Amino acid sequence: MSADTAPDTAPPAPRSAATGWGRTTAATARLIRPRTYQEAVAAVQDCGARGGIPRGLGQAYGDAARNAGGTVLDMTGLDRVHAIDVAGGTVLCDAGVSLHRLAQVLLPLGWFVPVTPGSRHVTVGGAIAADVHGGNHHAAGSFSRHVPSLELLTADGEISTVAQGTPLFDATAGGMGLTGVILTAGLRLQPVETAWMRVETERADDLDDLLARLTADAHRPTYASAWIDLLARGAATGRAVLTRADHAPSEALRGGTRARRDPLASRPAHLTELPAALAAPGLAGLPGFPGLVPEGLLNRRTAGLLNDLRFWKAPRARTARLQRLSAFFPLLDGVPHRNPLPGRGGVVRYRFVVGHGQEDTLSRIVRRIAARRCPAFVAVLERFGDAAPGWLSFPVPGWTLALDIPAALPGLAAFLDELDEEVAAAGGRVCLAGDSRLRPDLLAPMYPRLAEFRALRAELDPRGVFTSDLSRRLGL
Repeated sequence: MSADTAPDTAPPAPRSAATGWGRTTAATARLIRPRTYQEAVAAVQDCGARGGIPRGLGQAYGDAARNAGGTVLDMTGLDRVHAIDVAGGTVLCDAGVSLHRLAQVLLPLGWFVPVTPGSRHVTVGGAIAADVHGGNHHAAGSFSRHVPSLELLTADGEISTVAQGTPLFDATAGGMGLTGVILTAGLRLQPVETAWMRVETERADDLDDLLARLTADAHRPTYASAWIDLLARGAATGRAVLTRADHAPSEALRGGTRARRDPLASRPAHLTELPAALAAPGLAGLPGFPGLVPEGLLNRRTAGLLNDLRFWKAPRARTARLQRLSAFFPLLDGVPHRNPLPGRGGVVRYRFVVGHGQEDTLSRIVRRIAARRCPAFVAVLERFGDAAPGWLSFPVPGWTLALDIPAALPGLAAFLDELDEEVAAAGGRVCLAGDSRLRPDLLAPMYPRLAEFRALRAELDPRGVFTSDLSRRLGL
């Protein structure tokens, strides 16, 4: 179907500087915030010679949602929840709705979003475009697996319904906004009985111990991830704090308590409730939580001290407790539009995955990072399940490690280039949603369906209406 364009009397769009979540660089672009389908169509038709790219809440670390000298479409103006099927467990909403808002709306009805990434302050459109994953990937897969269909505005100004399993859907899921603008999406939900999580925490002595624990019960807990100490060396290399969790059933709540009387009531978490062991951005629950530390204070020495404290504070053996869902998902939800991660000059997000059978590669990379003494403020290891359907989706079966490193660290670019080559040689890949520096020649070895993506994009958008700094850098 087609839509009418907006009136010619609309004021010119302002120009605005936008950064990635890592705050390494900024790019100035013309910013348009459509609030109707008609305005979105008009914006796409008026992107100009440098094209345009849709943007949500700006959680991509690198340049995926930037378009220097061109147009950026801020999709947060389309943020309606259209319909909720409480009996069937589905929701239809605009792409600009955040996962945080969805959780607030759905939880009192006994439902929850099926996949929660590093922050709930991600839009539904952004979650599909990056095909995000969470700590439950081994059980639930990536976000797009739960999207039966979506409405996509393509470069010709047409709005089409795109069903799961079609080539256009598989190019859009993980396609970083380069196939068009996602306007609405359906989402299959996860049933929950309470607003609480049953969380188990324990220490792992080294990387081998951690992988053995994650392998032994990979299909038992719904969520499993580990904070890993990337400054530890020698026999302690890869030591970690492992967190497993499931949604708590109603019988797990104590009788006569407020929680038992209203099990689906959700309240904001206090800072003291945030778990030190949870593998999520920051060093929550410890002295020196990044949002409270002056920029530049965290260095190798202070990061090492905080890592020691974090590791030894965690229980030696598996310990279970109930925790509010608002404290578990995830730790930065109190600051949706501000990045509290420290580091002068910003941080570089490095996330890669290598397959099962490539544990030696993972171990070598962990040892190289530890030997380099990188003060990684985020270091999360997870186990992936089945591969995502998207042609450029990141998850494949195996092990994924994500870390945030100060961009000003001397020699960082050359070091990460070396890690890229090792990952590619092992058949692994680097995540595009967080990338800001991958070499174009390594893209095809990492993403075998890249040629199909390029061919479909050339057919769908021959004028290159949808483009970004990421797509220009990597030749997508």
